[in-house]
Amino acid sequence: MFSPLRKPALTRSVLKRNIMSVNKAFILMFAFTFLQESIFALCVFAVTLLAPAGWIMHHIPDYRQRSPPQP
Repeated sequence: MFSPLRKPALTRSVLKRNIMSVNKAFILMFAFTFLQESIFALCVFAVTLLAPAGWIMHHIPDYRQRSPPQP
């Protein structure tokens, strides 16, 4: 028959498996969320740097046609 000392070991192994599966799900969820936030931050950073440069490059012909400022 089963001894009372063996039964808690079985429940511990089942609990460990459940906890490990929950931990893996949490880690995957955290990694996916972190990846999304990183991609968003990199996109905002790129737009912040490239938008003003693009504006200036787009208007270079207008700047060339202006007369130089009078001192």
